[in-house]
Formats: sequence, C-alpha cells, structure tokens
Amino acid sequence: MTTLSGPMLPPRSGVAPRQIVVLLHGYGSDGSDLIALASHWQELLPDALFVSPNAPDTTRENPLGFQWFALDINRAASRLTNLPGAVPVVVEFLNALWAQTRLAAADTILAGFSQGAMMALHVGLALPEPPMGIIAFSGALVEPENLAQKAGAKPPVCLVHGALDEVVEARYCAEAAEKLTALGYSVSHHVSDGVGHSIAPDGLSFAGAFIAGLPASP
Repeated sequence: MTTLSGPMLPPRSGVAPRQIVVLLHGYGSDGSDLIALASHWQELLPDALFVSPNAPDTTRENPLGFQWFALDINRAASRLTNLPGAVPVVVEFLNALWAQTRLAAADTILAGFSQGAMMALHVGLALPEPPMGIIAFSGALVEPENLAQKAGAKPPVCLVHGALDEVVEARYCAEAAEKLTALGYSVSHHVSDGVGHSIAPDGLSFAGAFIAGLPASP
C-alpha cells in the first residue's frame, strides 16, 4: 500500500493536537496548494493539526501534479469507476494519523477541493465512525456502497461550489445536498455567484462558519 505524505502544520496553540484537519487537493495539484486553507481556519481550531497529503499517483499531463484517481474522456463515468480504488490508501493514511495522535474520526474534519472533495465526501460518509465534519469545495458525490442503508450517527456536511464552475458543474453540488438531506444528513450548502472552479472568499467564510458551529471534541 502506498504511504501518503505532504505538508502539515502543528497546532497554533502549541499543545498536542486535539483535532485533525485533513485537506485533500484537486486533480493535478499537490498538498502544498491546499495547506493554505489552514491560515483561514487556525484561529477557529487553534489545537488542530492540519495535514495536506499528496495524492498517490502523478497525472499523465504533468509529472509534478498528483491525482487521487485517473480521469478519462468521460469524467463523470471515470469518477464512478476509478474513485473507489483510491479509498483504501486514504483510509490507511487516516488510521495511521489516528494511531500517531491518539485521536479518532470524531476529532477529524475531512476537507477537499474538486477531486479531493469527492474523496473527502466518499471516505467521510463510508467510515465506520463518523468524522467531526466534511467540507467539500467544488466537488460531487460519488456514493459509497449502501449509503442509504447506513445506520448510526451521521457527520455534518458542508458543500460549497462556484455557480459558474465549468469543470465540475454546480448541479453536482446541488444534487449532493438534496441526496444527503433526504438521507437525514445535516447539510450546509452554499453557491458562490459569479465564481468558477475555485474557492471564493464568501465560500471560505461559509466553511468557517460551518467549522465554528461544529461540536467541540472532548
């Protein structure tokens, strides 16, 4: 199994981590890109360890860029076909983090952008124990197996998307919000007007408010 690595920032407070925020980057990017989100959220989570691993494979177009799963000509179909193969390496990474920090899913926020958002949603919804929260920027829901039949506690979910996104259309975000709400999940959904495939300041603020509203871990 591939071992993931990437940039991390220790808790701003200087104490041992009490929460973990895992940031999963988009297609063709790397962990150094998304770790920048930590600067927006460290004040809200001063005791959190922020970790942004590089995806396990490089892209065909750019050997310096990484992918969680390969994209084919039909991108929507390739998500369904290729995403599940990336799940075990992310789960192994999480289990290793929890063993090292003596924390658990309940102390962990999974966040991601684009392809990383799809991974955060899929993995976070499939974990045996629900994470503290899931934040998906510009993503889509690739349902884990038997999602509708899954019992027990459900993690709160924050979905943020640009209205003018031409890479992952905003309708995927709306569909995910509708599906998860129907299944009993608490969903916070925000669309940034006039924004394409990126994270706008209002989207960041919305995600920050979501984090501020999460129950504090013990």
